[in-house]
Amino acid sequence: MPRRHESRRQAIDILYQADVLGELPLEVAEEWVAVGKKVAPFARELIEGVADHLEEIDEILGTHAEDWTVHRMPSVDRTILRVGCYELRFCEGIPTGVAIDEAVEAAKQLSTEDSGRFVNGVLGRIARETRPGS
Repeated sequence: MPRRHESRRQAIDILYQADVLGELPLEVAEEWVAVGKKVAPFARELIEGVADHLEEIDEILGTHAEDWTVHRMPSVDRTILRVGCYELRFCEGIPTGVAIDEAVEAAKQLSTEDSGRFVNGVLGRIARETRPGS
């Protein structure tokens, strides 16, 4: 079974592909399975969660991303933020620090150093509001 770190990355890859191509995330996940790629259970949970709560997640991100609209963000940053926001808002069993650190690391690896700081700032503001004292 893949570690949660790899599952998060897989979820980001699938959600990013769906965002760029304008496809439904669950359909992209099924396309992966159809070509022989396994989609980890935790990755599927993140994909389904983001897809199910996308409107609310984008509203939260838009409120907390100072001077940025969600659709103006680079697609990879937007995708990483959606996963991080989903974890902070809807996954009680995931520690705040883990959700933010994983998102920041993904942003640094997949986007830019500035993206890492941006993701950290946005998710930090969300965490202070949704998980006070964490």
